[in-house]
Amino acid sequence: MQGTANLNIMMKAARKAGRSLVKDFREVENLQVSMKGAGDFVSRADLAAEQILKEELRGARPTYGWLAEEGGEEEGDDPTRRWIVDPLDGTTNFLHGLPHWAVSIALEHKGQIVSAVIFDAAKDELYWAEKGAGAWLNESRIRVSGRSRMIEAVFATGLPFGGRGDLPHTLQELARVLPTCAGVRRFGSAALDLAYVAAGRYDGYWERRLNPWDVAAGVLLVREAGGLIEAMNPEDNPVDGTVICANGQMFDGLAKLVRA
Repeated sequence: MQGTANLNIMMKAARKAGRSLVKDFREVENLQVSMKGAGDFVSRADLAAEQILKEELRGARPTYGWLAEEGGEEEGDDPTRRWIVDPLDGTTNFLHGLPHWAVSIALEHKGQIVSAVIFDAAKDELYWAEKGAGAWLNESRIRVSGRSRMIEAVFATGLPFGGRGDLPHTLQELARVLPTCAGVRRFGSAALDLAYVAAGRYDGYWERRLNPWDVAAGVLLVREAGGLIEAMNPEDNPVDGTVICANGQMFDGLAKLVRA
């Protein structure tokens, strides 16, 4: 399926940044055994990928605004449109040589995400969506899963890392969810967690304390794949950083457990 001009720009940018990251990823294994480790190298790889995205996206659409993990926020001459970008979602996986990370690009228009691309470069899986045009993985249309029984469901979430104080709250959520389902996964990339819900690989996903660049593209993917997605507070926008999503049959059950 042929996308709009903006979507084609996004795909080209994601693939170019992804190729750069794959090249750097091959070096990570060698750096793991060094005394200094791979941290500084990965930070440079992340910044280099963001620079590629900025050159491609703002070069093609110089009037659009910009919001990204490393580069922060920049106003554009067109106040109604902005790119929301994460050049490397899953940095810790990348750092440890785990091939589960992605480039995430969303286009926001008047507060709504209208185009989305998530590129899993290590697996050559390009997820994409446009508002009203469905969700896709490479050349194939994707849909959320059709499961209806919670006990058969596999969900995904995030777990607090060192220094965060929300571990007790997370453990309470897990204590409510785990007995009801077939399993909970923590793969370390919010963008890919959302893409996997859209593709029917996970039946649902929830996480708190995220950033707009982590979830903006994935929110549209889930919706266009037929899923339901809300913030923890249903009145809020999930792009602002708290997410519950699932297929239509599972959503109410998962949301009730997570929000309890």
